[in-house]
Amino acid sequence: MSFETISVIGLGYIGLPTAAVFASRKKKVIGVDVNKKAVDTINRGEIHIVEPDLDMIVHAAVTEGYLKAVTVPEPADAFLIAVPTPFKGDHEPDLGYIESASKAIAPVLKRGDLVILESTSPVGATEQMAAWMAEARPDLTFPQTHGEESDVRVAHCPERVLPGHVLRELVQNDRVIGGMTTKCSAKAAALYKTFVEGECVMTNARTAEMCKLTENSFRDVNIAFANELSIICDKLDINVWELIRLANRHPRVNILQPGPGVGGHCIAVDPWFIVSKTPEQARLIRTAREVNDGKPQWVLGKVKQAVAEFLQINPEKTAREVTIACFGLAFKPDIDDLRESPAVAISQQISAAHPGLVAAVEPNIEELPAKLEGALKLASVEEALTEADIIVLLVDHKEFKAIPASNLSSHKVVDTRGAWTV
Repeated sequence: MSFETISVIGLGYIGLPTAAVFASRKKKVIGVDVNKKAVDTINRGEIHIVEPDLDMIVHAAVTEGYLKAVTVPEPADAFLIAVPTPFKGDHEPDLGYIESASKAIAPVLKRGDLVILESTSPVGATEQMAAWMAEARPDLTFPQTHGEESDVRVAHCPERVLPGHVLRELVQNDRVIGGMTTKCSAKAAALYKTFVEGECVMTNARTAEMCKLTENSFRDVNIAFANELSIICDKLDINVWELIRLANRHPRVNILQPGPGVGGHCIAVDPWFIVSKTPEQARLIRTAREVNDGKPQWVLGKVKQAVAEFLQINPEKTAREVTIACFGLAFKPDIDDLRESPAVAISQQISAAHPGLVAAVEPNIEELPAKLEGALKLASVEEALTEADIIVLLVDHKEFKAIPASNLSSHKVVDTRGAWTV
């Protein structure tokens, strides 16, 4: 099976690294994105996201002529769709980006092409994508009507990489490949074997879709247990960090660390895809989501309490004279990704409720996103330590963990990550 040209639709945190890795294997890769600024940046051999070593690989791929970016799809032998799948309304999956991508590539599809949906999706999304393409191209046949004899092969292969380690995990991790037919799976596996050193495990499309949702729901349930435990321990005046260390000495117990909530484009979103399809059955998964979605409100309560305690100790001050610094905006440590970040939501709500100055400290970004401009002041670690009365640790970036305890002694501290808690 030969794939001379590969097209990646969506050049974000998954699409661009995937395109770059294919290009590094001397494949001709056409990246497609609606963001012209991102396209122009890539065509200069530069990158618009933060991911270790990605800049070097993209620069080499563009310079050597293996990677180019465009805004309108061009013909290729394989198309990988890596676009966002958010939810809307009451946590209903939004397949609008997948629909747009499938209709955008439809005009350039030809007999023998392979289309893979990489976007994490609710069960049935791959079949829906195939239906949209079939509607747009009645001159071609698709697996839902022609099975193994279809002109176009269609499969689902969810990404399962960790931000900050994407390039290594793309190559080393096993891939679950779910074709709409056995031949679809085999063709997709052959494509991924271009660079994947892990095992390509074949299944059907629905199982592959559910597999990714299951992985992230498993994580979400375990995080919810830790978050609920932190709230219980606070009520009972118990140090939750010490408690978890002690409990984890049991050989079959491995409790995760609590935090201010759950963020990112996967764990905070994907469980809802299961709930939306099976609302009566997904009781534990729904409850875990509600626990984790409720944690930011608990953090806001702790910040409000810290302000009240500070004013009690400093009666000469008013709330307007109290400066709060929120340490971290990303959804996890040492990355620049703010998507679905509880730290962003908490910082916004602190700013809305607090009459004084609220600063944000995020060493991985150079400027605040538009939705935060005016609400927060972007400050350095040094500025925040000098100016702030109350420090709220929301993300345990390495720069924050390196702050000596002596530098925090004069501040009221709300540590949601246990980085500064003995």
